[in-house]
Amino acid sequence: MNNVFIIIPCYNEAEHLAKVIESVKPYGRVVVVDDGSTDNSFQIAVSSGTLVLKHLVNRGMGAALETGDRLARSQGAEIVVHFDADGQHVAEEIPLLIQPIVNNEADAVLGSRFLKPTSAIPFFKKHFILKPAVFFQNSMLGVKLTDAHNGFRALSCHALEKIRITQDGMAHATEIIEQIKTNNLTYQEVPVTVIYHEFGQGFLSGLKILKDLIFGKINK
Repeated sequence: MNNVFIIIPCYNEAEHLAKVIESVKPYGRVVVVDDGSTDNSFQIAVSSGTLVLKHLVNRGMGAALETGDRLARSQGAEIVVHFDADGQHVAEEIPLLIQPIVNNEADAVLGSRFLKPTSAIPFFKKHFILKPAVFFQNSMLGVKLTDAHNGFRALSCHALEKIRITQDGMAHATEIIEQIKTNNLTYQEVPVTVIYHEFGQGFLSGLKILKDLIFGKINK
């Protein structure tokens, strides 16, 4: 397999982190970026034997991903995978995600829960949060995507050299799409699974999506 780095941004995910790390180990070099966690996430990551970077204070997921991307760049990564620490993504789908890059068919690959027929998205979040978010995203950026703010994505080394995440918070997801568009990078979507642990958490995350898309300002 190509030189694949799997970047896991982490903030207070002690409940899920060990299992997530073990699940992705077969698919690449794992890098956990602890974003100022106040629980024992950092200790769990270190004890897993993987490479761990740490922010002394909580800066946000965008900042954590950029820290991981910067390391991958310096280490000559051919492919970078972004993978959430909360157990919502399925590690076994990583080969599917990176395949278009391996085949030189895309510079960036974006996971879409809407392309998965069996995806169990909570009804309210699907129709009143995610669908409007997709509409705003596509209208704002001039892209045609089926999902918004899905943290499961892959970047080729070419895309990694072009993309710099400056949005520390959740607006980073929109910024990445904007930079894919601005830099004329080729992209594809692939169907992925998102596992919802509890509705409340998903609902709040959905509200953040709309906030970022409507009010977030992307630095150019």
